[in-house]
Amino acid sequence: MTVMFGIDRLLADPDLLAELKGKRVALVAHPASVTADLTHSLDALIAAGVNITSAFGPQHGLKGDKQDNMVETQDEVDAHYGIPIFSLYGEVRRPTPAMMDSADVFLFDLQDLGCRIYTFVTTLLYLLEEAEKAGKAVWVLDRPNPAGRPVEGSLLIPGHESFVGAAPVPHRHGLTLGEMGHWFIQHFDLEVEYRVVAMQGWEPDGPGYGWPESRIWINPSPNAASVNMARAYAGTVMIEGATVSEGRGTTRPLEVLFGAPDIDAKAVLAEMQSFAPEWLAGCILRECWFEATFHKHAGKLSNALMVHAEGPHYTHHAFKPWRLQALAFKAIRNLYPDYPLWRGKEFKYEYTDDVLAIDVINGGPALREWVDNPTRTPHDLDALAANDEAAWVAAVKEVLLY
Repeated sequence: MTVMFGIDRLLADPDLLAELKGKRVALVAHPASVTADLTHSLDALIAAGVNITSAFGPQHGLKGDKQDNMVETQDEVDAHYGIPIFSLYGEVRRPTPAMMDSADVFLFDLQDLGCRIYTFVTTLLYLLEEAEKAGKAVWVLDRPNPAGRPVEGSLLIPGHESFVGAAPVPHRHGLTLGEMGHWFIQHFDLEVEYRVVAMQGWEPDGPGYGWPESRIWINPSPNAASVNMARAYAGTVMIEGATVSEGRGTTRPLEVLFGAPDIDAKAVLAEMQSFAPEWLAGCILRECWFEATFHKHAGKLSNALMVHAEGPHYTHHAFKPWRLQALAFKAIRNLYPDYPLWRGKEFKYEYTDDVLAIDVINGGPALREWVDNPTRTPHDLDALAANDEAAWVAAVKEVLLY
């Protein structure tokens, strides 16, 4: 069956378009905000007669031009349409009252990766909260979760909120952003006019296991270059809190479990296979080498393990990227007990203060403490996560749309 994303359904439905007639409309978008024929949503909506009065760009910008992490984008005016383009990753992360005054209805059309720390999740929450205050409507033009329905990882602990984790959500959440919006409204008791323009024909466990085989992959952010990355990301993103490389500065960032000039990848893989072989299921790991052109260990030859969660080696429900990455960290710690694995508090991850980046990413210290404690077993981490995973699956049943 052909899958229609939210933007395509909106454009094909005269009744939905009629509801926008006479209203000022804003679009939250990025480079992957395209129709089935790859027309950008901004162009397609204006061509359809929608009165777009402003646009918003999330992290990396509306154009997706900011390559590295934590690089801010400034407000601008669109050179073609003359409308303001507001940055939600510049001077502010949360829309200001002046920004909210620019429209009556806010269309949210961002492609997500299915992981709590991908900042578009928090951008949606902040928009909903500000829309409640301003009396504005929010429509999510829904898109697939390319990582599918599997849920993995511990819930964010209250008190550890940040821009990469604004609510008690597990690391890999299993929802579309349209569904996540429903959960946010329920969890935070928001009173906001909210609508999801749902996809048609999307089967989370169908061919592609989340990403429809009929659709072209377009990077939603510069380093999200493939479906393989989207599947691995719930694990590999944790490397942003470590001193080893996540592959930034190469053509396959966030598709490796680590890269470093002073770590033996073959030895780490052997230790992983010995310590928790069941956590390597569903994918295949391959030793590789790279020399990053920028970022960590730039200009140095690094040994690495690349994740292949694709092709004949991929088993969707067996693949556990969060556990797999935790296992890689544990193997490094076991082999190199004194290795300075974690970035220090001086590295202000997503503008946090006096907290380790790895703890910000995981929404608490538990994973780091498990890695660093030589007495901890795979069962200990499993037990920590399993209860949270089961609680989340039960909590979101009523918001599932597909």
